Amino acid sequence: MTEGYGAISRRDVLKTSAAGAAIAGSLGPGNVAMAQAESAAPPRAAVSLKVNGKPTRLELDTRTTLLDALREHVKLTGTKKGCDHGQCGACTVIVNGRRINSCLTLAVMHEGDEVTTIEGLGSPDNLHPMQAAFVEHDGYQCGYCTPGQICSAVAVLEEIRAGIPSHVTEDVSKPSPMTTLEMRERMSGNICRCGAYSNIAEAMAQVAEIKA
Repeated sequence: MTEGYGAISRRDVLKTSAAGAAIAGSLGPGNVAMAQAESAAPPRAAVSLKVNGKPTRLELDTRTTLLDALREHVKLTGTKKGCDHGQCGACTVIVNGRRINSCLTLAVMHEGDEVTTIEGLGSPDNLHPMQAAFVEHDGYQCGYCTPGQICSAVAVLEEIRAGIPSHVTEDVSKPSPMTTLEMRERMSGNICRCGAYSNIAEAMAQVAEIKA
């Protein structure tokens, strides 16, 4: 072959082939199989959800969390990603009437489930009573945790009305009382780094129609 600028000589081709053969030989059958597995596309699956009352069908990497499915695929960015470890509650959404940390569950685990995010509770022109109470009592400061706080607060009141006991319920044989102590205990998984807890408690008490 021609020697010179921009050309590849026969000697260069032989060197390259020899080096490639040497690398392949050093990997061995097991390592080759592992390399092939790592380069394979991740498994995907279809999942159908009902998000804020709207049927939603997604085709997802099976490792996608519900939080990322909502934010990255459904484009509902009201639900926030905080710690991404289930410790701050910023990603709280309501699934089939129960609040969950959406960062701790995979989307494909929720086939057919009804998911309510902060966008599904109300709109700027028609606020949910809890959203309106948060505004009235200044239940937020930076606002980053607010969507999770409001979703959790709405579900907490329903939990108490349903008689589901908490850690501070004195008599679990009776319906849980609608008290600020019950609310504060149940909201303990939602962290507000600004410290608006008292205002949040006042907002919840207003919606529950009790004294804070």
